[in-house]
Amino acid sequence: MRLLVTFLFGAVFGAAGGVALGFFLFPYVFPPPPAAEELRSVQADKRAEGTFIHANPSDPIHYGSGGVSVYSDTVFLHEDFEVGPGPKYHVYLVPRANIRSSSDLSDAMYVDLGQLRAFKGSQNYAIPAGLNLDDYPSVVIWCEQFSVLISPADLRFDTSS
Repeated sequence: MRLLVTFLFGAVFGAAGGVALGFFLFPYVFPPPPAAEELRSVQADKRAEGTFIHANPSDPIHYGSGGVSVYSDTVFLHEDFEVGPGPKYHVYLVPRANIRSSSDLSDAMYVDLGQLRAFKGSQNYAIPAGLNLDDYPSVVIWCEQFSVLISPADLRFDTSS
């Protein structure tokens, strides 16, 4: 009887651990294909641009790179955009410059533009109407599931317009 209970206990916890590990490893083993969205329309109203960085070089899992452009109604992640895979990544506009750690967002009133659709490639995210973009000097990729900064981009605003 004791052997049967030990076997069932091991089977249940082994299966649960395997499923949990599978959910964690899935995006690494089977990453989605790169995105290849075009800019929604010919945009002549570029307001700012920036580059995603690896904010914490000692963290090999949470990284990002590539360009981002901000237009009056769209955030466009360039073709060279890439982040390390993970769950529930979102694109935020943040009213603070020089975001370098998760704690930098603790009290910021960011604007969530939606869930990241791919870990690589060009993507569009709509900006809510009436938002004053001058108040948002950063675009950030954020993991909502674990409240972790993945990659920030400091924006350089076009002052010629």
